[in-house]
Amino acid sequence: MEDQKPDQTAPEDKKASALAELSTPIYGLFTLGILYTLYLAHQIVLPIILAVLTSLLLSPLVKKARLKWHVPRVVSSLVLVLVVLAGIVGLGVAVTAPALEWAERAPQGLSRLLVGDSEIMRQLDKVTRSAEQVEKSVEGLSAEGDSDKPTTVVLQTDSWRSQLMTKARNGLAGLALALALTYFLLVSGDRLIRNFVRQIPRSQRKTVLRITHDSQHQIAQYLAVLGLSNLSVGLITGLTCWAIGLPDPAVWGLIAGLARFIPYLGNMLTIALLALVSALTLDTVWMMALAPLSFILLTTIVGFFLEPWIHGFRMAINPVIIFVSIFFWGWLWGPVGVLLAVPLMTVIQVILKQIPRLRPVYKVIAR
Repeated sequence: MEDQKPDQTAPEDKKASALAELSTPIYGLFTLGILYTLYLAHQIVLPIILAVLTSLLLSPLVKKARLKWHVPRVVSSLVLVLVVLAGIVGLGVAVTAPALEWAERAPQGLSRLLVGDSEIMRQLDKVTRSAEQVEKSVEGLSAEGDSDKPTTVVLQTDSWRSQLMTKARNGLAGLALALALTYFLLVSGDRLIRNFVRQIPRSQRKTVLRITHDSQHQIAQYLAVLGLSNLSVGLITGLTCWAIGLPDPAVWGLIAGLARFIPYLGNMLTIALLALVSALTLDTVWMMALAPLSFILLTTIVGFFLEPWIHGFRMAINPVIIFVSIFFWGWLWGPVGVLLAVPLMTVIQVILKQIPRLRPVYKVIAR
C-alpha cells in the first residue's frame, strides 16, 4: 500500500507543475491585454481614473460636511465640483491671456537677442558658417547624381491649428465627463463600495475597506503637502521674477507652482522657461542667470528639507520607480498621464502593500 501512494499523487503533481508553468505566460498576456486596452480606450479610461482619484480626495470633505454640519451629500458634492471647475477655469484664464501676449512679444525679443552684437550671436555665426561649408561640400559630392533625383511627393495633412482644436475639444469633453462622474461618485460612491464589499468573502472585506481608506489618506496627504510647498515655491518665484524685472511675474510664479506637480520634469521645464524668458528680456548675463539659479536653490531647499519635515516621511517608493512611471504613463496617455503618474503610483503602492500575495512586489519598489 505504501508503494502505491507515490503513483497516485504523481499525476496530481504533474498537473500542478503544468499549471504553474502556464501561469506565467498567461499572466503576461493578461498584462499586455490590459495595457493595450488602456492605450486604445484612453478617451474613456482617463476621465474615469481622474474622477476616481478626485473623488478619493474630496470624499472625506463630503463626509465631514454631512456629519458635522448635516449638509446633504448632494449639496456638498455639487459645491465641491463647482469649486474644482472654477479653479480650473481661473487657472486657464490666468495663464492663457498673458501667454498669448508673451507669444506676440517673443519674436521681437528673439530678434533683439540674435541680431545684436552679443556672445550668443557670435557663436551662432560660427555654427552657421560651419553648416554652410558642410552644405557646399555635400552639394559638390551629389552634383553628379542630380539627374537621378527621386520625385518629391507632398502629402496634405491637417494644420497644427486644426489638430490643436481637435485635442482641445477632446480634452474639454473628457474634463466634463470626469467632473460629472466625480459628482456621482461623491454622492453614491460609498454605497457602491458597500454593495461591492457585501459580495466578497468576509475574510477579504477588511482588506478592501483598508485599501480604500489608505488610498484616500495617502492621496490627500500627498496633494496637501505638495500643494502647500508648490504654493510657496510659486509665490517666491513670482516675487523673484518681479524683483529681477521679468514681465508678467505672476504668470511665471503660477507656472512654476503648477509645474512642480510633475516630479523632476516640472522643475526642468520651469528652469528652461525662466532661462529663456530671462535671455529674451534682460541684457546682462548674470541677470539672465539669476532667475533660473534662484529657482534651483529654492526647489533644492524645499525638496530636501521642508517637504520631508512637513510630510513626516518621504514617499515610500524608490525614486527610480517614480521616474520610470512618469515616462511610462506619459507614453501611454500623454501629458495627462504625466500628471497622474505619482497619484496612480500612490494607489498602486497601497494596493501592493495591503494584499499579501503582492507584498513582495511592494518590497521591491519601496525605498
